[in-house]
Amino acid sequence: MHISQIQWIFIAIAVIAAGIQAFTLRILNQRKLRSDFPVFFRYSLFCVVGCVITLIPFVVYCPQYFYVYWALTSVTMVLEFSVLYELLVNALKPYSALIDLGKMLFRWAAVFLILAALLTAFATTGSGSNKLIAASELLQRTVRLMQCGLLLLFFGLEKRLGLSWRTHSMSIALGLGIYAGTDLSTTYLIDRLPALAGFFQVFTNLVYLGAASLWAYSLAKPEPARGNVLASPRRLIFQRWNEALL
Repeated sequence: MHISQIQWIFIAIAVIAAGIQAFTLRILNQRKLRSDFPVFFRYSLFCVVGCVITLIPFVVYCPQYFYVYWALTSVTMVLEFSVLYELLVNALKPYSALIDLGKMLFRWAAVFLILAALLTAFATTGSGSNKLIAASELLQRTVRLMQCGLLLLFFGLEKRLGLSWRTHSMSIALGLGIYAGTDLSTTYLIDRLPALAGFFQVFTNLVYLGAASLWAYSLAKPEPARGNVLASPRRLIFQRWNEALL
């Protein structure tokens, strides 16, 4: 099978990203951070396995690869959605009642996503593959928007929550948010400029490689101490909300 130059670039980026995420898994184990980020650990592990699987069509012919690819994409989106909840819980650690509220909201959001994906699949005309693509794309774009929203939320509430961008949860959110924004932007541009699809896809993969590198670097460093919740009057609003919910 002839492999083009751009395909070799995709393979190289995928292998490097998988290596970095494997290193991230080692860091999570060695620094005993796996218990703090169990979902992110599973997500990183799945990404490493997914990278190996996505290289299958470059090595052997697999007619069922189309369904394997979209199944991997759907599972990845589910894991990324779960990572969002995990990061929010870590950011709201001092506020147990706000965590319970966030848990309820995320459950409803998950139900909405599943229903929306199923309705999109049923409403899509064509073969089963078309329905699978429509449902997976809706799930993917919705999760990407939520990742961007979480990043904006952290930007707006960074000082009120007493968090630093060097903390592990904030660094993971930063990487996910930047990659999500890039993926949404390049998806839109590919629809408008299909001739540059290869360039946009390579750029998106490079951004993900940068995000994976950021996670490895951040998790390898000691986490800075969290600011006192009562150190600033601007943070008291979360204390009041938490007490009201309690």
